[in-house]
Amino acid sequence: MIDQTNKIHTMKVLANDGISKSGILALEKGGFEVITTKVAQEQVANYINENNIDVILVRSATKVRKDIIDACPGIKIIGRGGVGMDNIDVDYAKSKGIHVINTPASSSESVAELVFGHLFNGVRFLHDSNRNMPLEGDTNFDGLKKAYANGTELRGKTLGIVGIGRIGQATAKMALGLGMKVIAADSFIPEVDVKVEFFDGQSITTKIVSQSLESLFKEADFITLHVPAQNGYIIGEKEFEILKDGVGIVNCARGGVIDEVALVKALDSGKVAFAGLDVFENEPKPEMAILMHSKISLTPHIGAATGEAQDRIGTELASQIITLLS
Repeated sequence: MIDQTNKIHTMKVLANDGISKSGILALEKGGFEVITTKVAQEQVANYINENNIDVILVRSATKVRKDIIDACPGIKIIGRGGVGMDNIDVDYAKSKGIHVINTPASSSESVAELVFGHLFNGVRFLHDSNRNMPLEGDTNFDGLKKAYANGTELRGKTLGIVGIGRIGQATAKMALGLGMKVIAADSFIPEVDVKVEFFDGQSITTKIVSQSLESLFKEADFITLHVPAQNGYIIGEKEFEILKDGVGIVNCARGGVIDEVALVKALDSGKVAFAGLDVFENEPKPEMAILMHSKISLTPHIGAATGEAQDRIGTELASQIITLLS
């Protein structure tokens, strides 16, 4: 690209929430300059304009709203490393002629594995025993052994998946591999063929037919949510009442889809046996009642935070950017 001074203008990419080394190398090979300086939210617009940034890449931390879009007419692409786009004003950006890209397939397996990390934590009390063993393991070993003696197997149980898109399907594959029954509810996907592939090249395919949320809530032993940000709760006080007694709930999707006040109440009453949360209503400052609860397994929004997923995200973003701007 030639600027007004007839000098070559190297396209600049600001990866404000980071990008993998493989993504940087792919972009640099494509002729782009990659900047990984972490710019504070309130300084993003100024930084973009002062440094002639052409592309801004974000994950979940940085927000690209109307104010930044209006203030930065030089922006050509807004990229989101991952699935959810709720931190970007997508339609408004597109109305201004800006490309908006993401990587919906890159992190599915990583998120699904974290779901099962929380499920295994919950059914065997690992999150709580890992808190208490360092404190009491040498003085109350037999007491702790008794406290954590009533574990549950996942095999043979029913996993209800709310949202059977890419991540929901990856979660379904792992559940099927464990010998679980899988049911799903999805307003947009009436049925899906899920292919479980094995290390030796063999595979099996099974059809999952979407059912109503209410029937899923009544039938599932464990529930995992894989939906975008919502206007209201998917599981609120009314929904908790119809869940099976002793259900386990995992949310590695978006904060705000579960009513956390109602969740704590359900955990305290025993209606819900445990919860696994990677996302929260109030990020980055989750409520203390959530953080301190002995029946909640906690992670700080790390669903896609594996080396493998970040490599895929970085190279996929790079490929899309090079295609759009070359």
